[in-house]
Amino acid sequence: MTELTADNSIVVGIDGSEASMAALRWAAQQARVLHTEVIAVHAWEPSECGLAPYAPVAACPTVAEQRDQAAQLLAFTLRAVFGTRTDGGVRAVVAEGPPARVLLRQARGALLLALGRTAHGRCELPAIGTVGRERLRHATIPVVAVPATDRPGPSVRYVETSPLARSGAA
Repeated sequence: MTELTADNSIVVGIDGSEASMAALRWAAQQARVLHTEVIAVHAWEPSECGLAPYAPVAACPTVAEQRDQAAQLLAFTLRAVFGTRTDGGVRAVVAEGPPARVLLRQARGALLLALGRTAHGRCELPAIGTVGRERLRHATIPVVAVPATDRPGPSVRYVETSPLARSGAA
């Protein structure tokens, strides 16, 4: 699932936030007008366990489990935006690596890169996070920052319970 994009696609960075869902909705509308496909990309990096050194190894997710969680987050985000039906014009890509680098690599040759943005601060000014700023700095294609909508609803989060939590031992 880490192949590079084809020409004339719209690449969207997905992190499960409402802002990334707004970017995905926008990209899907633009793709219909431009007769192209949307490539929804979720970048992930293996993380350390973060538990105490004496915690059982089974409590720490493996790299394969983390990859599966990343794929599930992307699938849940697509379902949250499009429901159970998609028009086939959306391709999901889960790629390992730093988000800025992965998205720039995936967007090579695309029509544009769509990013979500959220309002921050006293004046509700739209803000681009560190990953977005890095993509803007190094992008060789147009980058569109789509503001989060006022739609109610939480961000999509996939939470996997550990075997210990399910058994009540955690």
